[in-house]
Amino acid sequence: MDDFEVRRDRRPQGRKKLVRERAAYFRLMEQGYSSREACRIVGIDPRTGKKWRNGHHSPGLGQKPVPPAGRGERDSSGSSRYLREDERLHIADRRREKAGIRTIARELGRYPSTISRELRRNATVVGGVRPRTIYRPHAAQAHADARKPRPKTGKIAANPQLAEAIQGKLHRKWSPEQIVCWLRRTFPARPEMRVCWETIYQALYSRTRSDLHRSLARSLRTGRSMRKPRRQAQCRRPRFLTPMVMLDQRPAEADDRAVPSHWEGDLVIGRGHQTAMATLVERTTRYLMIVALPHGRLPERVREALASHMQAFPPSLTRSLTWDQGSEMSAHAAFTADTGIPVYFCPPASPWQRGSNENTNGLLRQYFPKGTDLPVHDQAQLDAVAAELNHRPRKTLGWESPAERFTTLTTTNN
Repeated sequence: MDDFEVRRDRRPQGRKKLVRERAAYFRLMEQGYSSREACRIVGIDPRTGKKWRNGHHSPGLGQKPVPPAGRGERDSSGSSRYLREDERLHIADRRREKAGIRTIARELGRYPSTISRELRRNATVVGGVRPRTIYRPHAAQAHADARKPRPKTGKIAANPQLAEAIQGKLHRKWSPEQIVCWLRRTFPARPEMRVCWETIYQALYSRTRSDLHRSLARSLRTGRSMRKPRRQAQCRRPRFLTPMVMLDQRPAEADDRAVPSHWEGDLVIGRGHQTAMATLVERTTRYLMIVALPHGRLPERVREALASHMQAFPPSLTRSLTWDQGSEMSAHAAFTADTGIPVYFCPPASPWQRGSNENTNGLLRQYFPKGTDLPVHDQAQLDAVAAELNHRPRKTLGWESPAERFTTLTTTNN
């Protein structure tokens, strides 16, 4: 670096290219300096070095993205993170001499996996009836250079059929994980129709890509237009201290979810904490019932509404109900007397002990966002929402739907 000096005139140079600075920056990077340290020595902003390495989107409207800096502006001597053309020539010569991968790696000072991956990815397939692979160094260099430019076209954007399938499921309010597992089951022999759920999230939330329309993010459970790294703790309502049967006295058969007859319940609160509806989830099958509360959430109103829904099932399918310590269940003794269903209460601040119900209430927020005036939705509308959720596949059920599992288990037990 003795032949390079930081320019003293630090005023902006306009569109003048920093050719010497860029060459010096890459020489420092190849010598093992970090990007930030190399930028400091050369006298450039760290963002400039990042653009040189990775390329960037041009800020001008309609202009093409700028690819990474070409290898012709770098010094080809010394070590590098990537294989150089002279190293690929050495690999080709040694492979013709039948040298092993570990021998070549040792000669080049590379890991054996680097040489193995190079031969696998950049070899050329020749021949007709009996094709074989030949490693051609200049063709391999061209393949490697073609893969470097960023940004790349996403897998979803490059496959219209895949994009259409994902968009269709998002419109039906499926989660990305549910879509991914559905794709795997529907297209088992077509790898081009399979992605991971993070790819779907990035396609929805990325501001620099247009694989999926950003408006589809509203179909997700959260409905957010931007990703949120963590959830904030939820504020809980005051508990009541009337005599109640605690969760540790619930039958042991409810814990292993082997018998489909134990339910979890809670309220979903509407706009201004003035409206609500009740949710009942069967622990084994995750089958959901939504109970309208058009007359409010006073204990007597809640007791009457829950009793009318639970009595629609035979006693063999309603052996217990688990609730939190919300004041709406202060009439639990009268509810048990009316229905014969014992009510068990979770300890304070223990929502995970009613995990199935908490998860289902999160699903319902796709249909009834916070601030929704719940009484405008009559029981018929709530039943339609419950039916749609009951026919949505669940990971915990092996991607069966709650309706399928509930029908199977209840038929078997009867």
